[in-house]
Amino acid sequence: MDQLHHYAFGYSFPHSSCSGSWGFIFIISIIGFLGALKNNSILLWAYLILLCLILVGILVFTVLAFIVTNNGSGHSVAGLRYKEYQLQDYSSWFLKQLNDAHNWERLKSCLVKSEDCNDLSKKYKSLRQYKSAKLTPIEAGCCRPPSECGYPSVNASYYDLSYHPVSSNKDCKLYKNSRAVKCYNCDSCKAGVAQYMRIQWRVVAIFNVILFVLLSVIYFIGCCARQNATQNRSKT
Repeated sequence: MDQLHHYAFGYSFPHSSCSGSWGFIFIISIIGFLGALKNNSILLWAYLILLCLILVGILVFTVLAFIVTNNGSGHSVAGLRYKEYQLQDYSSWFLKQLNDAHNWERLKSCLVKSEDCNDLSKKYKSLRQYKSAKLTPIEAGCCRPPSECGYPSVNASYYDLSYHPVSSNKDCKLYKNSRAVKCYNCDSCKAGVAQYMRIQWRVVAIFNVILFVLLSVIYFIGCCARQNATQNRSKT
């Protein structure tokens, strides 16, 4: 799952870099510190302009993140503790990205390498444990066929596919017990990944709201420092 987390995060935010952003903020902080230390209004102006740009960027990104993640929720299934997800419930942006063949091949390779699906039989030794488990969105969508298919489960990682699916859902025919196939080509898997990414986006968006408030306070302090520097300069 770690590989998927790193790739999904970078894939979700292709034009952002956490380390780069923090480095930029650090440089701006140095400029502001030197401006306040030397009472230099030019440095303080530069500091305030750059900090203002960061605040605008954070605000725009956060608003977009909440808009993109506004849609999408799981569907409860009788007898199961976890929810199943449907791709059409998510925003058009998610649909476009996940239905792109190149993007999905890269994500699918991460899913296969993660071994999450194959580890289910180790996590849940008995069929009873598996049926009462609370699976993650990716485990529910990628590691098993949709419940509407009607395939009986033999264990946590194997289904009896000799039964004719009771649903016309194309995912029913796409699912295979093979470790490299599972339901990785299913829309239910894409929906599970969309839900996983939606949760990640929400966490980052909430963090950005807190960061925006903190930086706004710092911006206000910087404005006061610039005003004091201007007044001291006019007195001299």
